[in-house]
Amino acid sequence: MIKVSDLNKSYGGQVVFDGASFVLSRGERVGLVGRNGTGKTTLFKMILKEEEPDGGCISAPRHYTVGHLSQHIHFTQDTVLKEGRLSLPLSEDGVDETYRVETILAGLGIPEDWFGSDPRSLSGGYQIRLNLAKALASDPDLLLLDEPTNYLDIVSVRWLKRFLCNWKNELMIITHDRDFMDSVTTHTMAVHRHKIRKVSGPTHKLYSQLAQEEEIYEKTRLNDEKKRKEIEVFINRFRAQATKASSVQSRVKALERSKRLEKLEEARTLDFEFNSAPFPGKSLMEVKDLTFGFEEGAPLIRDLTLSVGKNDRIAIIGKNGRGKTTLLNLLAGELAPTSGSINPHDSMRLAYFGQTNISRLNLKNTVEREIMESHPDCGRAAARRACGAMMFEKDNALKKIEVLSGGERSRVLLGKILVSPANLLLLDEPTNHLDMDSIDALIEAIDAFSGAVIIVTHSELMLDAVASRLIVFDGGGASLFEGTYRDFLERVGWENEADAKAGKVRANEVKAVNKKELRRLRAETVSERNRTLGPLKARMEGIENAIVEMEKEAEGLSRALLAASENGEADKIAALSRAYHAFREKIDGLFDELEKLSADHDRRSKEFDERLCGL
Repeated sequence: MIKVSDLNKSYGGQVVFDGASFVLSRGERVGLVGRNGTGKTTLFKMILKEEEPDGGCISAPRHYTVGHLSQHIHFTQDTVLKEGRLSLPLSEDGVDETYRVETILAGLGIPEDWFGSDPRSLSGGYQIRLNLAKALASDPDLLLLDEPTNYLDIVSVRWLKRFLCNWKNELMIITHDRDFMDSVTTHTMAVHRHKIRKVSGPTHKLYSQLAQEEEIYEKTRLNDEKKRKEIEVFINRFRAQATKASSVQSRVKALERSKRLEKLEEARTLDFEFNSAPFPGKSLMEVKDLTFGFEEGAPLIRDLTLSVGKNDRIAIIGKNGRGKTTLLNLLAGELAPTSGSINPHDSMRLAYFGQTNISRLNLKNTVEREIMESHPDCGRAAARRACGAMMFEKDNALKKIEVLSGGERSRVLLGKILVSPANLLLLDEPTNHLDMDSIDALIEAIDAFSGAVIIVTHSELMLDAVASRLIVFDGGGASLFEGTYRDFLERVGWENEADAKAGKVRANEVKAVNKKELRRLRAETVSERNRTLGPLKARMEGIENAIVEMEKEAEGLSRALLAASENGEADKIAALSRAYHAFREKIDGLFDELEKLSADHDRRSKEFDERLCGL
């Protein structure tokens, strides 16, 4: 467990924590929530002793280990697999530990043929995945994960969700994906108004309690203000009357004693709507037999055909590196097809939010100027409204792009789209730098938009909320799926995912993990493993005992055969020789059977381990 008491932390004049306290008990998996900039990552850094609190203390038992997902890249080994095994306490042969690391690496989407590669040769995203694998494999007492899904594709996110559901030690996780958080945590903890509040249960329970408490606080404050005004009116009215002097003085002292409740500062969040351009037709875009690849003979997209309706909500999903962003670039006209055609309607008006577009921002522009330059009809008033919607109020709108963080630059890109009339939005991972409240605002804005939306996302929450059609990159190609993401999981599912009967979390378990059902499935799987592996193990032990006994008998025959040879007893030599060779054949046969049983036992044991990992 870990205990935080009366924690204080400030940066200059900005207060982050003011008397914050909480206890993380054994086996708790806690989701840490709060708006961007409230101090979630700062708390992690103080737990890791990378930063010191201004006051208060963070205590843990002796020898309590803390692991975390490091954004710092520092590799010392010459292969991915060796790097992944660094933090493991190896057994004599290291076989079990190696299999565990291989399972984690594969689950996080690192291909097996990369295990022998130099980790420094991986891309930045895959290097972070390797760091995540190291953190998971180290099995610390407390695991801290700060946005672990940011560099994962949807299949890896689903695997990580199953893995963390089975985590037995303490866990604290920061993620913008509410659905992911709620599915793996037992408690939710909020950094709220410089304090920390923790409850047992999912995020909506905590937010509901906070909202209820603040509503009660505001009613109490208004009631107190009303009473104070009534008292002040009495004092002012009767201050000069001697007969009322004692009553006036008692009320003055009452006012001085009473603590005035301050009005709560309004929490900022995104509040916006997309600027819809009219569209007279039915189909915004016709895509026919679209094929594209960067290398000849190796297309990422082959013969893709679809029609984009004027109100469509299409999600592009799949593993990283398969061509999702490439498809958006093709639809936006930034790449030309190898073959096939993309035919937009003459009245189509496109707005494109792409992660790579951040590099196209003019670093010397202010936020206001950058938004104004995004559309010729955008004046300063409209730009200022967009700045406010993106939380760049007042002088913050005059900040230069070059001083903004990655998340702030993403909000500038969204602001540029707001002032650009469009009837087709292309959105590439728009939630990466948004907090939960901002994601809710984005979902509402997409829902209210009267045009079509094509979105790349790995968030199952976003998919469930907005997608009615899918373009799926899986199995080596891209295909159109007519239906929701839930339909896809139920009717098709992801290639290479574990079978549903193994207890993996399926689409109907996305919203919330049924822990009682998981415990039942786990117990059944353990029971099945014991029924399957028990007889195999018993047979193997029986064969090993038989081999030991037969070896003893064979050794006796060998000594007798040697004695008969020394004495020249020909009849005994022949009989003993036949008996000795018969024993050796039986022993060899038992060794062959033992080898087959052992291989079968290891194969089935790994299968059960994989099934249990998915529960």
